[in-house]
Amino acid sequence: MKFTAHPLWLVGFRPFFALTCLAGLSLPVVWALMFSGRLPAPAASFSSFQWHAHEMFYGFGWALLGGFLLTSTKNWVRIRGWHGGALAFLAAAWVLERAGMAFGGEWPPLLFALSNHLFLWSIVGMILWSLLRHRESDAFRTDNLYFVAMLPLFLVAKVLLLGAETFADGWQMTLALFRLAFLIMFERTLTQFMKGVFHVDVLRDPRLDNAIKGLALVLVFVPFLPAPLAALGELLLAGLLIARFAGWHPRLALSRLDIGVSYAGYLALVAQLLLDALAVVAPVAWVGTVSVHVFTFGVMGLVSPAMIIRISNGHTGRPVRFGRADKAALHAMMLGFVLRIVGPQFVPAAYLHWIWGAAACWLVAFGILAWRYIPFLLAPRADGKEH
Repeated sequence: MKFTAHPLWLVGFRPFFALTCLAGLSLPVVWALMFSGRLPAPAASFSSFQWHAHEMFYGFGWALLGGFLLTSTKNWVRIRGWHGGALAFLAAAWVLERAGMAFGGEWPPLLFALSNHLFLWSIVGMILWSLLRHRESDAFRTDNLYFVAMLPLFLVAKVLLLGAETFADGWQMTLALFRLAFLIMFERTLTQFMKGVFHVDVLRDPRLDNAIKGLALVLVFVPFLPAPLAALGELLLAGLLIARFAGWHPRLALSRLDIGVSYAGYLALVAQLLLDALAVVAPVAWVGTVSVHVFTFGVMGLVSPAMIIRISNGHTGRPVRFGRADKAALHAMMLGFVLRIVGPQFVPAAYLHWIWGAAACWLVAFGILAWRYIPFLLAPRADGKEH
């Protein structure tokens, strides 16, 4: 069989969800080793904290987001979508970026720059091409303008994140971009899940939805706004999200783990906004970087396993069911949230142990998902369909 004809390269979620699992089980453990001094930080112009933020956002996060968007956009605009050699190239570029972030400090500057930008520039360009080239057949033509606006901003945020003086601006901008992406995903997927499982319609008012997404897009530029104005925007967005949440049948959703975990992610997103605003209005001396980790653990970390389980089953022709192992992975991530966010507030002296515990939860959760789903991603569809 020709390499690029392998089932792994049929659809974007296949290689990138496999990479998401591998990144999720390894990157937090590597960070714990670095943070504890058991592993030296990469010899590079950026700090170990910049490495950690970059790898969790642009390594783990973009493997997940890339897999989702490469798969979804082909359905949104009704095309075959990127596959074969194009996907193999993107996966190789993602791996090259990980190698560059680990060892690139010893590489010639041009080679490191290539390794650091090839993947993101390529995947952003390819997704934008799909959305813009086939805009007339886009089922979400107006709504997807938010993706058209946000995707190029990731290129800017990434450069800022690795800058010596712009790290804070970069991670804040990156987090806000992922926040907007998750808000769009919540709207589309939870509307469908609640209708399909509980036969209920969630509150969807275009005026409210667009106000939420529009404000979330504005808040991407929080690093460059006056602090009081940024806090006001975050409070307003949190309020709009809470108001909408009340009309999304939370009691029903939280009765099922497979859907409730996404609702928990929604609430974690709201909590992150409130924590950021509170830091301006009435600063609290939290132990650790609570706000950012509420998002990375509560939104990215908690919702991503459910995404991988649903899409890897449904799009390989299998029933979408959450088995015992799947639920164990979700529970491990919930425990990781408690260990990383809550634990240090009560026993700050054990901070390093909390980090190790949280990293172990990621290892267990994504180890289970890798064991369960990478074989599915490597195999043809179970229902005999081509892709």
